[in-house]
Amino acid sequence: MSKNNNLRHNWPRYVLQWGTLAAIIFFLCGLAKLIFPKMEPVDPEALCPLGGMEALTTFWVRGSLPCSMSSLQVMMGIALAAAVVLLSKLFCGYLCPVGTVQDLLLKLRNKLKIKAISIKQGTIADKALRIVKYVLVFWIFYMTATASELFCKHLDPYYAVATGFKGEITLWMSIVTVSLVTLGSFFIDMFWCKYLCPLGAISNSLKFWAWILGISLLWFVLGKVGLAIPWFWLLGALCLAGYLLEILCGKPRLQVMHIIKDDAKCTGCGLCNKACPYHIDIAGSRGKVTSVDCTLCGECTGSCNFGAIQTGLSRKAKGGAWKYVPAVLTLLLLGIGFWAGSSFELPTIDETWGVEKVDEDGTVTALVDKSTLKTFEIEPLRSVKCYGSSMAFKGKLQQIKGTHGVRTYVGKHRVAITYDPAVTSPEKIQEAIFVPSKFRVENPDHKAVEQVKMVTIRTENMPDKMDLNNLGMQLRFSEKKIYGIESEFACPLIIRVFMDPSESADEKWFRDIVEKKTLEMPTAGGDVKVTPLNFKFVELEKGEELIPVADYMHRMFTSFKAEFNGKYEDGIKKRTEVYEGQPQFIYEVADQNYEKPIVQRNLPFLSNHLSREEGVIGVYCVLNDDLVPCIRVRFASPCTAGRIWELMTMDTWTITYSADKVKEEPAKMSFKNEGVVRPFAVFE
Repeated sequence: MSKNNNLRHNWPRYVLQWGTLAAIIFFLCGLAKLIFPKMEPVDPEALCPLGGMEALTTFWVRGSLPCSMSSLQVMMGIALAAAVVLLSKLFCGYLCPVGTVQDLLLKLRNKLKIKAISIKQGTIADKALRIVKYVLVFWIFYMTATASELFCKHLDPYYAVATGFKGEITLWMSIVTVSLVTLGSFFIDMFWCKYLCPLGAISNSLKFWAWILGISLLWFVLGKVGLAIPWFWLLGALCLAGYLLEILCGKPRLQVMHIIKDDAKCTGCGLCNKACPYHIDIAGSRGKVTSVDCTLCGECTGSCNFGAIQTGLSRKAKGGAWKYVPAVLTLLLLGIGFWAGSSFELPTIDETWGVEKVDEDGTVTALVDKSTLKTFEIEPLRSVKCYGSSMAFKGKLQQIKGTHGVRTYVGKHRVAITYDPAVTSPEKIQEAIFVPSKFRVENPDHKAVEQVKMVTIRTENMPDKMDLNNLGMQLRFSEKKIYGIESEFACPLIIRVFMDPSESADEKWFRDIVEKKTLEMPTAGGDVKVTPLNFKFVELEKGEELIPVADYMHRMFTSFKAEFNGKYEDGIKKRTEVYEGQPQFIYEVADQNYEKPIVQRNLPFLSNHLSREEGVIGVYCVLNDDLVPCIRVRFASPCTAGRIWELMTMDTWTITYSADKVKEEPAKMSFKNEGVVRPFAVFE
């Protein structure tokens, strides 16, 4: 049968394969942004079932999801597992972009008339190479579960190419795997899929799902009777079992759908063997084709000129429509995965504390009555966006008396907090975790404007400190002259808005600004980042207040203060005490840029570097008398102004992280103009 005829008979597979690859290129190469400028960047891992399975393993081992994992990946992993157990490796045969690339490489090799390297199925070389993918599965899953980070990203060829080798990769690993996919698959048919792909190893193991289930149940029962075996031993046993079943058995018998050969119609021409990407001996099979490598891709059915090969259930297939079933089921499972991923979400962490105590002898003592505990939710909390931030949030909650647990759902930035109502309340907890914020829209010209008008509004659905920044950006894009805003916890939230005295704004204007559904932010690359919002305007409080510009500037400025200790003969003392009574001076360098967050983040490094110098007492960042941000270094003899300037302008700073960890690092800040020196007494 000609290639065109094969294409005509097996077109659903090619539509899915090439459609998937085209969609990946369309979204990841920026073409989609040209048509949909406001569209959010697409995550290369969004549909990765391997990542979903890693996430499930980590959730089982640690009770948490790895960073960056969402329910969509998890559901795709479950959908793949269900497809393999009931049907076959549909993802491999119909969707996998790496498999499609291998098909391209095969066609290129044939076009160039280069002879392939043949590794026959069942030979020693074939069996030896097949163990590699199981070793990779164990390594990847062990590293992911122990670190709660998707380890597969370090070496996944698809992820490396999709991110332009700029993702969370280990460069040498990514280069090796990409090289193996291209070179190995160019010379050896399906080299990656048969010998290296971790997802292929998992899929092959799941074809023997009864064995996998039996081993898992045995591990569970042994644990229940007191013989606790570490989880990674189970992982190793499953990998070893999958490998042995693949090379020794190779014929899963519990699969529902198969390629089925009608022996009466078969002429033994062997075209089906040549068409099969894995070169399975279909012509030599009797009835069902039960090879572990089969993906139901349908290449064999399309190549048969006599209708001897069809796709169907365990009983003899009837009718040519069965050949479309695998493609239809692939789409159906993909749709179910999308629906489930958007409808359900696993918690990134699900932690409890202070509820019960376990003694050394295993006795469990209840510390609180679980039946009295209550739960409330906060959404959206945008600072909770991964495993690390979830654990940081948990640490903050543990400091609040009366809290006993938290679940975080990073997909929707939602947290569910468990608390004891006899000790605390949702309002008290929200107040304890709330971080007052301020956002500067623009600086007033303090030489032209003497006062700033302050009005107060009340809002809801703004639990996160980033919410104020988003509201501030909405105000920046408005037509009014707004200088800044700040928040203070209350129910509803207090937002103070500072504006030019000549401006006025009524309740309707504030409501329209606060309740905008999206924030559209231009990016450096010319794109527009769209952030969904759900703020609620409650009221505009009566009355307004005029405050001096200087008071407003000091109110909005984030100051910095670091005063140092020194080691002396009679012990460690504060340098403010050591140099008390001696002439002290301030070395001041002023620059408007010192109010920028990127500069202020580096002030601790500067103060750390300067603190090593004898005579340096402290480092501060404040507004000077002209309301210009400045860095002030307080010092006394033997230190001099010249030495401070020399230290500040060094190309390399000496940073002390701990007593036994001192590093030489590139300077974090640069200074152009020398400062001025004045007696410290002037500032007292």
